[in-house]
Amino acid sequence: MSDNDRVDFGSSDLALPDEIRGPLLQHLADLKERYLKRGWGARVGFGRKPALIVIDLAWYWTRPDCQIGTQADSVVEAACKVLAAAREAGIPIFFTSFAYDPADPPSPQNRKLVMDLSPEQAHLFDLDDRLQQRPTEKLIRKRYASAFKGTNLHEMLTSLGVDTLIVTGLSTSHCVYATCRDATDSFRVIVPREAVGERCEIMHLVNLLDIDIDLGDVTPVDEVVASIRRLAEK
Repeated sequence: MSDNDRVDFGSSDLALPDEIRGPLLQHLADLKERYLKRGWGARVGFGRKPALIVIDLAWYWTRPDCQIGTQADSVVEAACKVLAAAREAGIPIFFTSFAYDPADPPSPQNRKLVMDLSPEQAHLFDLDDRLQQRPTEKLIRKRYASAFKGTNLHEMLTSLGVDTLIVTGLSTSHCVYATCRDATDSFRVIVPREAVGERCEIMHLVNLLDIDIDLGDVTPVDEVVASIRRLAEK
C-alpha cells in the first residue's frame, strides 16, 4: 500500500482507516472486472460537440471550515486544468452553485441535513475565485442535487448541439452523481477522475466506480484535456 493510493482531498474524520484502504481498493478493482465480463462498463467516448460543467466549486464546499466543506484544493486545481483546455478550445462552459434562499419553505430533505447558515452567509455560495469565471460562462443556481432538475440546463445544451458533457466538481456521491444520472440518457458523460471529489473517501470511491460502470467514462484529467484539444484541432 503506497501513499499514491490515498485520495488527496476530503475530510480527515471521514477518511478510510489505513488498514482497510488497500483491501477495499483491490475489491473495487475486482468488482469492475466482474462487471466488464458481464458486459457493463463499456466506453462511451467523446462525441463531436462537448460542453463542460463545473459543479458546486463554491466556497461553502471548498472551504474546510464550512459545515459541509472539505479540503478540495486538488479537485479545484484539476478542474481548472480542464477549464483552461475548454476555454482554449472554445467549448461551452457552465458552473453550478446552490440557490440559497432563506425564504424557501422546508422540504423533507432538510431533516437529513440541517444547514447551519444565516442570510448574511449567502456569499459562501459564490464560486471559488480560483475558477476565474468569465462573463460568457453561465452560472446555474440550483435547488437540487442534479444540475438538470428544476433548471434549463438540458435546453441550453441541446440548443448548442452538445452531445458530450464533461462533469467536474463536488461531491461525487451527491451532485456529481445526480447530474451524471440525469445526463446519461441524452449525452455522453465524461468524468475527469482527478477533477471530482468528495468529503468522504469511501463514498467517493464507490460512487466513482458506479459512474464508470453505468453512467459515463471516468478518465484521467490529462486524457480528457488531450481529447478536448484534438477536437479543437478538427
